[in-house]
Amino acid sequence: MTGIIPKSKAKGTDICFNRGFNCIIRSDLGCYMKIGELNKNSDISIHSLHPACKNGDHYLSANNGPLYIIKGKSVRSVNDLTTDSDAKVFTLHPNCQGGDHYFFMYYEFIIIFKEKGTYRKTSDLNTDSYPEEFKLHPDCSNGLYYWGVGSSFCFLKPASEWGVEFGWGNNVRYFTSMGVESVHPDALNFLPGGLSITKGASFGKWENIKTIKNDSNTPVTWRNKINKKVGYTKEKMTQITHNWKISTSVTAETGDLAKLIAKVQFSFSAEYGGSHVSTEKESWNEVTEVEEQLSFELKPNEAVYLWQYQLGLGQEPVLFCRDIKIDDEPNPPTEVPLPPVQS
Repeated sequence: MTGIIPKSKAKGTDICFNRGFNCIIRSDLGCYMKIGELNKNSDISIHSLHPACKNGDHYLSANNGPLYIIKGKSVRSVNDLTTDSDAKVFTLHPNCQGGDHYFFMYYEFIIIFKEKGTYRKTSDLNTDSYPEEFKLHPDCSNGLYYWGVGSSFCFLKPASEWGVEFGWGNNVRYFTSMGVESVHPDALNFLPGGLSITKGASFGKWENIKTIKNDSNTPVTWRNKINKKVGYTKEKMTQITHNWKISTSVTAETGDLAKLIAKVQFSFSAEYGGSHVSTEKESWNEVTEVEEQLSFELKPNEAVYLWQYQLGLGQEPVLFCRDIKIDDEPNPPTEVPLPPVQS
């Protein structure tokens, strides 16, 4: 299966709008994307997240004002997610706690409570001044992420036969719809689970890299070197970042951002196009040919099969694992040699 991971299952991930840009926050990558419009690939830049601004439960912004990071019962307001400038911390009012989504729209904070099917309006998250609560319109209740843009709000829809789209409107109660747009692949590649849509769901398989047979009637000792690929297909994976302006601070902290995005994608569950495996102990250097010396006895008319485990996206292999398995069975092994992700 493929799909964008919803906000409820991706702590530290959110979308907000600030100073003319949509901001996609990815705490698990240590950075965030600024993009002018989600349906276009212009004005895309990647910036590092300040440690104090990571792992928030919710991120929202008052248009041209500060950005807000909610953690539990506290709210941190900052002017910049990279520098944590002008940081202030205040308590979230009890009536404003426990929301599933938070955004700012037309001078008001909106808090969505999905289980109750309601939303709360307030002019202040600390004092809960001028509060009102209404039923959430069913047509905008299935959003994966919500964010406000001026006097409107946007919400990311689950993937459908039309791909991944976002809708927007100007009234959460009556849902006066203004339109639907497709999310551009450059934005999808940065969203959690997005690679499963642009590249295809991940797969793991054993590839037969060599078959050795003894066609004689006497035992033989086979000694030779074999060549195997080890590492990841850096050139292909970095294509996803070609239209991004990546700040030097991000490069210094993450090294190869495309590599990190792929590693995280493989760690996701199958529901979101991942393999639920950890690749931390594998070589993530650019793929190279490696020689390995092998020696073993072959009985008369015996065949030996050499298998290497690969991880890929869609139809393309991405990571060539280091270990090989030697077997006398012509069918590939069934076990997964990589450890599962620790929850």
